[in-house]
Amino acid sequence: MSGSDDAGTIASPRQAQSFWNYLNTEVDTKECTGPLAAFCFMTGFIDAISFSSVFVWCGFQTGNFVQLSLALARLFSVGPGGAIDQTFHKADQQALTSLLAFNLGAFIGRLGDRIGSQKRIWLVFGTFLQTLFTMAAALTIWKSGQSSVADDRGDPSWTNALSFVCLAFMSMSLGTQGIIGKRLNTQFTTTIVLTTVWVELMADPRLFYRKKVITRDHKLIAASSLFIGGFVSRAILDKIGSAGALGVGTGVRLLITVSWLFVPGKKAASVSKSAK
Repeated sequence: MSGSDDAGTIASPRQAQSFWNYLNTEVDTKECTGPLAAFCFMTGFIDAISFSSVFVWCGFQTGNFVQLSLALARLFSVGPGGAIDQTFHKADQQALTSLLAFNLGAFIGRLGDRIGSQKRIWLVFGTFLQTLFTMAAALTIWKSGQSSVADDRGDPSWTNALSFVCLAFMSMSLGTQGIIGKRLNTQFTTTIVLTTVWVELMADPRLFYRKKVITRDHKLIAASSLFIGGFVSRAILDKIGSAGALGVGTGVRLLITVSWLFVPGKKAASVSKSAK
């Protein structure tokens, strides 16, 4: 009886050590299609929520950056009667919030360079961080009491301080997601900005091949996933509001977190080759 108990106590640390070693293995980036497609889905999902309320794309920082340049240009624009618009418009404040928070999230993602950008433990932890950011966004917009859909660009539905915090958390989640996607170095690129994906897709010399072409097919999967994410998000938003939609997004991110545990690892030969 005691022998079986001893065996049980001895096996437990070994199993824990084995699982820790498993977490510290690198994933095979060729097998990451599922989680990365889900990342693209979440880009569309998050962007649909922010655009519906404040007309800001949390993942499209090019547009936000240009918007800030236009805000600065207004200072040099003389209106009728010599009036100069010196106000910092609410839309410009929201664009700046999204831009700064996105870059903060991406900067936090640099932690993966210390841990190992393709190690399973970082992919799990980094995606779990995105889950926490999305959950925080859901809680803050719920507490804000703001409506979910704006009727006009000049009248955003999110205007109070808590809604700005929500926008920041949403942008941070995509910033961290983007650097994780970038470091995996696949056809999905950052999983955030699809302009480059569209250009590379149109420039692909094997665009019209009937057979399987990874460089083309994965880009199509990325674009389709983002489109579906936006569609699903808006449908949910109309039914249960932005807090509920972000709650659903939190659940999806948690599923992506778990999915990294099942992505096949790199084969020993490829790992030793990359180490050299």
